[in-house]
This record gives sequence, structure tokens and C-alpha cells, in this order.
Amino acid sequence: MSLLMPAIVGDYFSADKHHDSKAVAQCFAADGVVHDEGRTYAGHAAIQAWKEAGSQQYGATVSPISADTQGVRCVVTGSVSGSFPGSPLALRFVFTLASNRIQALEIGA
Repeated sequence: MSLLMPAIVGDYFSADKHHDSKAVAQCFAADGVVHDEGRTYAGHAAIQAWKEAGSQQYGATVSPISADTQGVRCVVTGSVSGSFPGSPLALRFVFTLASNRIQALEIGA
């Protein structure tokens, strides 16, 4: 089953699946931000470094299981597996979109 989500959100999950931190960062606007585990990462370089560190530390993979898009907001629930306590976890990825890019991403339970 294929989930309906904006193309840029699909691109994000595709790049994430391949642990391609540069491609993940390029899905964001130049001033895009990620909020994850109580920290904020702003701009392409910071987002790329965040994704590289997470991939190296946890080897996490995300399998989207539901998606809901309302206007500029897309909420994806994903099953996140990796080398961390409690794996796998169901997490929500809340994307805010602008001009065919991700302006903000908030990841949480």
C-alpha cells in the first residue's frame, strides 16, 4: 500500500531510508529547521550533521505507516527501528511545507 503525501515528504523518507544525509538536508528550505529530542537544528549544514550523527549512532530506519496532509502541514506516523532502547517505536513526523520544501520538521511520540 502506498501512502499519499507531498512529493518532498516522500523524498525525505526515501533519502532517510538510504541514510543519505545530504539528500535529507536538501529536502529542506535553506532556513529550514528540525526539532528532535529537545534540540533544534537550523539550516542545511546542521540538518545534514544531525542526520549523519543519528544514522551512525542508531542506524535507525523509518517505515511510514500513515500520513495525513492538511494544507501546508503533513503528519506522518512511522515505525522507527534501530539500535536504541525500546526499538521499534512509533513516532510522529510533523512537516510544515513552504515552496515545495520542508520548512520545519518536529519529531516526537
